[in-house]
Amino acid sequence: MSIRRIEPGKRMSQAVVHGNTVYLAGQVGTPGKDVKAQTQEVLASIDRLLAEAGSDKSKLLSATIWLADMRDFADMNSVWDVWVDPANPPARATGEARLATAQHLVEIIVVAAI
Repeated sequence: MSIRRIEPGKRMSQAVVHGNTVYLAGQVGTPGKDVKAQTQEVLASIDRLLAEAGSDKSKLLSATIWLADMRDFADMNSVWDVWVDPANPPARATGEARLATAQHLVEIIVVAAI
């Protein structure tokens, strides 16, 4: 089975396609913006990477969302709920974690079918 790497770097690839599945690295927004703006940027990055892999959000299998502060849960969800395909919502987990910098408020990791 072939493996295709999208935007490979020294440490990681932004996405890896293996068979009929695409695995995205954790996507983050611009540090310093509020959680809604960061979430919008993250979802736009996910859309772009899924398209490059030959997939889209209607084929999401799972999503893991990390928030720097769970008090931002409702604000993040207000953006997520507009974006996610209501006919095909993925399995999802959300938790709180320290992210790469204190200015990163949300990180989202997804797996999708092709």
